[in-house]
Amino acid sequence: MTKDDEPLALQAYEALAEAYAALVETKPHNAYYERPATLSILPDIKGKRVLDAGCGPGIYAELLAERGAEVIAIDASPKMIRFAGQRLGDRAEVRLADLGKPLDFLPDKSIDLVLSALTLDYVKDWEEVFNEFSRILRSSGWLIFSIQHPFAEYMTHPDGNYFEIEQVDYLWSGFGIKQRMPYYRRSISDIFQPLLAAGFFLDHLLEPRPTEQFRQVDPDDYATLIKRPGFMCIRARKP
Repeated sequence: MTKDDEPLALQAYEALAEAYAALVETKPHNAYYERPATLSILPDIKGKRVLDAGCGPGIYAELLAERGAEVIAIDASPKMIRFAGQRLGDRAEVRLADLGKPLDFLPDKSIDLVLSALTLDYVKDWEEVFNEFSRILRSSGWLIFSIQHPFAEYMTHPDGNYFEIEQVDYLWSGFGIKQRMPYYRRSISDIFQPLLAAGFFLDHLLEPRPTEQFRQVDPDDYATLIKRPGFMCIRARKP
């Protein structure tokens, strides 16, 4: 793999992997904000075949398996895959894969639900990835994903062009070390048009609020997020 060919945030996540895996279960933005919101729009998955697309160290994959799903967990980071494998053991199939490329190891109409939590912001072409999700999903299959909220992104990078898909970065410090994290920001239109063009229909849109646990652990960020969005959670369905 050449430098130009590798996933956008691969090196950043490789550098963060140990700290991320150690803290993500209790880090407020994940544990008490994004994760409960995303799980709240999850349908019954018992006995269903689920793809965790961007599994990181396997937090979601473990929760999905505990709910009775047959889980395939993928990530582009070898270190994250190693942590996910250690967490999941034989409870899920864990493999290295890049969402920016076709998921050729998955047959057509072989998955009941795709879950992608805080991962698609690192993929530039959503038309391709949504088409690929549509290919592997069975009829009436679900796509659930969480992303950075466009409003929050505009507040963070006000000098950019809202109407363009732009690569930006942000200095992460919440995992105990400072790391520049590159990602793509996009407009509301560039979120939903590729989703609709791939044949999905929008079933649920959630702009989450931080939980009471978040307030107890991080009252300053809670005071911001209770009034201003940070993430967006979306549930769509294939006809």
